[in-house]
Amino acid sequence: MARLVIVSNRVAVPDRTKRPGGLEVALRAAFKRHPGVWFGWSGRVARKRSDVLTQRIERDCITYIVTDLADEDFQEFYNGFANRVLWPILHYRVDLAEFTRRDLSGYFRVNERFVNELNHILRPDDLIWVHDYHLIPLGRALRQRGHRNRIGFFLHIPFPPPEILTALPNHEQLIPRLTDYDLIAFQTGDDASNCARYLTRECGLHSRDFNFSVGDRVVRIDICPVGIDVENFARLARRAMRASFVREVLDSLSGRAMIIGVDRLDYSKGITYRMEAFDRFLAAHPEWRGKVTYLQITPKTRTEIPEYAQMEEVVNGIAGHINGTYGEAAWTPIRYVNKAHSRTALAGLYRGARVGLVTPLRDGMNLVSKEYVAAQNPDDPGVLILSQFAGAAHEMKDALLVNPYDPEGVGSAISRALSMPLDERQKRHRALLAVLVQNDAPHWADRFLANLQDKKSQPQWGAQPTLSMSESTRSHARMLR
Repeated sequence: MARLVIVSNRVAVPDRTKRPGGLEVALRAAFKRHPGVWFGWSGRVARKRSDVLTQRIERDCITYIVTDLADEDFQEFYNGFANRVLWPILHYRVDLAEFTRRDLSGYFRVNERFVNELNHILRPDDLIWVHDYHLIPLGRALRQRGHRNRIGFFLHIPFPPPEILTALPNHEQLIPRLTDYDLIAFQTGDDASNCARYLTRECGLHSRDFNFSVGDRVVRIDICPVGIDVENFARLARRAMRASFVREVLDSLSGRAMIIGVDRLDYSKGITYRMEAFDRFLAAHPEWRGKVTYLQITPKTRTEIPEYAQMEEVVNGIAGHINGTYGEAAWTPIRYVNKAHSRTALAGLYRGARVGLVTPLRDGMNLVSKEYVAAQNPDDPGVLILSQFAGAAHEMKDALLVNPYDPEGVGSAISRALSMPLDERQKRHRALLAVLVQNDAPHWADRFLANLQDKKSQPQWGAQPTLSMSESTRSHARMLR
């Protein structure tokens, strides 16, 4: 059996003091069937290059190899090009990108350094799975060092149309490097179609059912939405209802309905628009004042980046305005919390919330929406309000789908969700849960790796590829013709 080598920006080494996140659970499920190595950044930043360390850790039949970043690399690669250029542009926010050639150089330099480390451990038959926008050029760097392994790439965030992507300075130096992967997979059909259009328009490549001939190889594009471990998360949510913290929060509501939102502090999450929608809801439905509390949990991230610090001030101001306008001595409309909470605590809070408010302006998938549904009591489930621009909306059609840029529309959805009769809530929940079970975390990993190992997508010299693919991908391919 081929060894699996996963490469990601951050590596989640097991920690007994922390419960793993959704992506960690999904990737560890892959290792159960394919023992191997997880390689990436340790999360530590060294002041000098001479202080950078690479460590090998053996845990639960997985070899974790983690390496530090020097401060200069961290600033240029991570804070710079990855999160101040790629992140906004891939989320359709060209206006927020701040490009410098120095940061682009640092981005390529760190990818080359990762490959230098991988050279010490790779075997000819390893199956290599590279993750996310931090590591787009890694495949080409591996090929240039002579590695002929099957190499796949999965993008966790959106992939915009070429009309937006070509606004990225030097895009022609970066994006075509995706063609050095054997499989490029995306969260949605829209993302896959956008990539296919870029390769056709900007690279002059031609495809047959999303399979592109590149020299003597075929590059395959597929749709592979991320799932969660539904059964385990549902079990966790049931148990969490007995946890003292969860009981304390729910008891403090004094019988009021709770709306919950859980997001990193990031402009892509639409938190300011969401709070404005809650404001419109309270203005239009005074009968709900004093009867509902909106809990927004928003841990701070990327605090070194000025845009995020500015956003924190704006969100604090909006929350304060709403509480000052509608609040009473015995009732605070919005509870805005900047602390991270454990996976157990969140599972219990999801289960106790009447409404899950998940309204990003643009999101690759959004696992919060799936966790909220999995956490619900099927006998008395809450209602998911979901942005039509979240990747999850392509699967979760029985949520209340909304335009996050329309605060009045989202406010109306909040009213509908709070007033929805039990039989409709149960019907919607059953349909949503069936979707989650059908495409859970193990299925996601199994599908990606099965497609990556499919040798039919590696034709003989001069042969025309005739490859199979999922019906959902076929439908998107037909749309391109």
